[in-house]
Amino acid sequence: MAIETKFIDVVLPLSVPNLFTYRLPFELNDYIQVGQRVIVPFGKGGKLYTALVKRIHQTPPKEYQAKYVESLLDEFPIVNNKQLQLWDWIADYYLANPGDVFNAALPGAFKLASESKVVLNIAFEGNPITDLTDQEYSIFEALEVRNVLSLQEISEILNIKNIHKIVKSLIEKRAIVVEEEVKAKFKPKLITYVRLNNYANEEKNLEQVFNQLGKAKKQLETLLTFLKLNNRYSKTPNEVKKLDLQTQANVSSSIINQLVEKNVFELYDVEESRLGKYRNELMGEKTLNEHQQKSYTEIKESFNTKDVTLLHGVTGSGKTELYIKLINETLDEGKQVLYLLPEIALTTQLIVRLQKVFGNRIGVYHSKFNENERVEVWNEVLKNNSERFQIIMGARSALFLPYSNLGLIIIDEEHENTIVLAKIHQAKVLLGSATPSVESYYNAKENKYGYVELAKRHGGVMMPEILCADVKEATRKKMMKSHFTPDLLQLMTEAFDNKEQVILFQNRRGYAPFMICEECGNVPQCNNCDVSLTYHKLNNVLKCHYCGSNKKMPPACNACGSTRITLKGFGTEQIEEELAIYFPKIRIARMDADTTRSKNAYHQIISDFEDGNVDVLVGTQMVTKGLDFDNVALVGILNADTMLNFPDFRAFERSYQLMSQVSGRAGRKAKRGKVLIQTYDPFHPIIRQVVDSDYVGMYSYEILQRKNFHYPPFYRIIHFSLKHRDKDVLNAGAAEFANNLRIKFGDRILGPEYPVIARIKNLYQKEIIIKIEKSLSVVKTREIIKNLKNNFEVNSPYKSVKIIIDVDPM
Repeated sequence: MAIETKFIDVVLPLSVPNLFTYRLPFELNDYIQVGQRVIVPFGKGGKLYTALVKRIHQTPPKEYQAKYVESLLDEFPIVNNKQLQLWDWIADYYLANPGDVFNAALPGAFKLASESKVVLNIAFEGNPITDLTDQEYSIFEALEVRNVLSLQEISEILNIKNIHKIVKSLIEKRAIVVEEEVKAKFKPKLITYVRLNNYANEEKNLEQVFNQLGKAKKQLETLLTFLKLNNRYSKTPNEVKKLDLQTQANVSSSIINQLVEKNVFELYDVEESRLGKYRNELMGEKTLNEHQQKSYTEIKESFNTKDVTLLHGVTGSGKTELYIKLINETLDEGKQVLYLLPEIALTTQLIVRLQKVFGNRIGVYHSKFNENERVEVWNEVLKNNSERFQIIMGARSALFLPYSNLGLIIIDEEHENTIVLAKIHQAKVLLGSATPSVESYYNAKENKYGYVELAKRHGGVMMPEILCADVKEATRKKMMKSHFTPDLLQLMTEAFDNKEQVILFQNRRGYAPFMICEECGNVPQCNNCDVSLTYHKLNNVLKCHYCGSNKKMPPACNACGSTRITLKGFGTEQIEEELAIYFPKIRIARMDADTTRSKNAYHQIISDFEDGNVDVLVGTQMVTKGLDFDNVALVGILNADTMLNFPDFRAFERSYQLMSQVSGRAGRKAKRGKVLIQTYDPFHPIIRQVVDSDYVGMYSYEILQRKNFHYPPFYRIIHFSLKHRDKDVLNAGAAEFANNLRIKFGDRILGPEYPVIARIKNLYQKEIIIKIEKSLSVVKTREIIKNLKNNFEVNSPYKSVKIIIDVDPM
């Protein structure tokens, strides 16, 4: 009987539009499954890539000869069919290539690293080598000694920079060949343990071992310490870690190794999770109050007819208690739960709270985890073990985990791909927010979503008193103390006198947004971007927040040499410094992108504030959402105007959300809190709506503006960003592409125009926007755009211009 020839279509980790077909070696026919990883060659040089099996069939490709699969990496699929459905939808809806979704979804450690290795060509042996240059001969000699070298090793050993050019020449002269070597990125965490050797473990031999070690005092003490730690004579002896034994016996690793050589000990490795386990006693869920119970009943009724329900609950209303009850019910049904949060910082406080109820059944997944930790979370979810990680809490990347049976998704704000994931799993979605997005509230009003309101704070806690301070008037009267109005200083003084805590919100990190020369007006700019450099005082550098480049703070103006240079504006770093001047005895912490780069930084800052070790928390929008502190009496919003004047159609909505959410951090438990908003325009409509907690007023104004000016939820926005190093090429290419779009879409096209920052990372950029009526076919619109983009990239004289498409930009 003939063995059937199988082919597989794979997703490559490259930004190419199509899947690629490979031939399967006969020996893999019985083992291949959709969702497994394979190693395949791709491109002229045969570079090896980790690809994902998408389809198995028996049809060879017509356009090219299929290469063979190099190897199969997985015994079982690591991606399931429901995930692949979500990937397909994302690629289609967002006009992305399958490889782009693959790279975004899969942890990097799942993609094996391919490294080029250089070896001598066997056929070259015995041939004359007189035609080699000095540099080529140096490489040849190095290979004769080392046999195999990577390109980087050659570059370092011989200090040769143009290594690729020289290697290419050696390949053409048939002196060397380049082979691809694949290395695994994921490394399981191995802990070395110690146990008695089989000989020493027998009672009759152990006494003899003690006699042998009589003169080796350190080794004898180490053995005695081991027996004590091992609890050898109990019913359940303990395993002993090598590191623990070293610490307890106060010996080096060499002493233990000597005992291994003497056949007393033997070492063995055990794979251990990096994720840790919750070992404390679990608490039951709390009893809901009458308002929570009413909302819970309404949510359950809503889920009978709607897949998505919006829970509009004020800050401090106890939404988390509702979530806990719904999560428990979902787990009882044997289903999984996804809890999505808008900020990684929120997972720190919330995971502590929820672990007390759910223990090891809840896990966390976000971008602060390293690649190995992400793989471990992925594998735990893949197992779908009822005792481990049935609930996943995280930011947006948690959408891509291999859920097999989602029953409930809880989320703070609307994301279309979350709704699609829920549909694939036939799960329910609960959108919980004190300040829902305009689109979510509109969908609820249009009866697309269910709607439940929770308007009372839990425990009878009053909503905070919100006040305004007129910065313009205080400045005119020369009453400002640096960036603080007299009102804010007075309220802070009262809070500190009462041993209460304060949160100060300034949505700009760094010390000062820019510096300016008072003589010539020169402002230091980034060399790679069209933006001024932000001053960071801690490191005394001027830094670009777009490309990351930085330079030392100059002692004088680089243009005219004047020493009269002034810092303008203020960020969180400057607020932290100046607070210490006005209140020298208070303890201050700062939470922004600069202070939370490490994985545990959030936890440390939040724990210190929660435990009362910090009096003032200064932060960016990280401090605005969801954090719950009992002793916060005052929240200060230092500059409301920068948010309101941001050039974006969602600026007013986002300003309202941020100010309302940070206000919600004030006044929990026993006392009504206060919020002070510093602004140059105290009578701005959004400021007044925040003061009056008038969400409906904000929504009514915004929805009317969106309808009049053709914005979501009435129109769909598709944003094109075109980039090129050459400004003239970009202008010509953007004009051509915009004209092609206008032929198809008419006056729905806006642009091309330069954005606020026209150059980032040495790439000039222009923007084009399409506003599409909701009544138009989404499928047809996407097809037209795909064709126009593909045609431009193939036939245009400006095809080197890069086009990035963002559907429904947030």
